[in-house]
Amino acid sequence: MNEKGYIQVYTGNGKGKTTAAIGLAIRAAGAGLKVLFAQFVKGLPYSEHKALSRFDNITIKQFGREGFIHSKPQQADIDKAKEGYEFVLKAFDEGIYDVVILDEANIAVFFNLFSEDDLLKLMDKKPPNTELVITGRYATDKVIEKADLVTEMKEIKHYYQKGVIARVGIEK
Repeated sequence: MNEKGYIQVYTGNGKGKTTAAIGLAIRAAGAGLKVLFAQFVKGLPYSEHKALSRFDNITIKQFGREGFIHSKPQQADIDKAKEGYEFVLKAFDEGIYDVVILDEANIAVFFNLFSEDDLLKLMDKKPPNTELVITGRYATDKVIEKADLVTEMKEIKHYYQKGVIARVGIEK
């Protein structure tokens, strides 16, 4: 990518943060850009992996365990997140990706898998021509302030409240 890259944040309690990032990854891949889709906290195979893996110029990496974090993270959760953090730092140093998506990085900070300062350092390390996208609820004020674009997904109504579970191809 020859143009300046910006920092985008997709946050809020509504559905659609990861979905928006996936859409951007597909758009970028269609334009011939190289994309890193790094998922934090998540360790299960999701339907988006099948779709994104069809693109030669999208690299998908997961840095989470198979279980969900409901309260206090385990050391294995922290270790996976740190591994992801180091992977992204190295990717920035190598400068091979035009778009880097840190899916659920805000949640990783929320659960103290790495610190807000760590995420801010990643934002500072972003190469000038790389677009950086950070998703997840609970984006901190400092992350929001440092970003160039912030979109908040606001839940107005959700069928989960009526007992609908995550469906393959729609939510997972």
